[in-house]
Amino acid sequence: MNDDIRTPTRRRLLGFAAAIALSATPLIGLNGPAQAQGSDAAQRIADHFSSVRSMSGEFVQFGPRGEQTGGKFFLQRPGKIRFNYEAPSNFKVISDGQSVVILNSKMRTSDLYPLSKTPLKLLLDERIDLSGNKVRSVTEEDDLTTIKLSDKQVFGNSTITMMFDPKTYELRQWTITDAQGKDTTVMVFNVKQGGSFPGDTFKIDYKLNRELNAQKKND
Repeated sequence: MNDDIRTPTRRRLLGFAAAIALSATPLIGLNGPAQAQGSDAAQRIADHFSSVRSMSGEFVQFGPRGEQTGGKFFLQRPGKIRFNYEAPSNFKVISDGQSVVILNSKMRTSDLYPLSKTPLKLLLDERIDLSGNKVRSVTEEDDLTTIKLSDKQVFGNSTITMMFDPKTYELRQWTITDAQGKDTTVMVFNVKQGGSFPGDTFKIDYKLNRELNAQKKND
């Protein structure tokens, strides 16, 4: 398989999304005040997810062309997440609450972006508030509640769609759709809620980022 298929690009990684967008139920848009406020059930689910201060587990990521990667993830609210991609990609993606870095140790590249300019911010916020105009749609079914969020003023036409188990309120997956309409989906499993992580889990090496980018400019 060529490197282009295996490489998690910025679009795919800032999407990380949770899997199976391929089989996701089509979203049904809500109209009027219902769209702005979501539903009480959806807000309860969002509040439960927001109350989980930390979690860890494994993930499988599906890119826009069906490419598949996986690894382990760690999340700490607010704003912090880390994805360790398994071999052969060996990428690391880290958010420290302010920035998101995509680190490719093999290619010696380090791409840095403000967390506030990515849809991941909505996933990692202190509280996921469905009362505002960020809610694009809510779909409630017996086995799945789907909440689609966006913030056009911050990151344009990109959206994040989160899918929850309506009975346990557990996050099953999330999908980020970029401005070109391409999806990146991530399924999470073997999830453990709670717990603490080593102090450097969400640490971004800004010095290394500067050095690698300076080297890239000189190449």
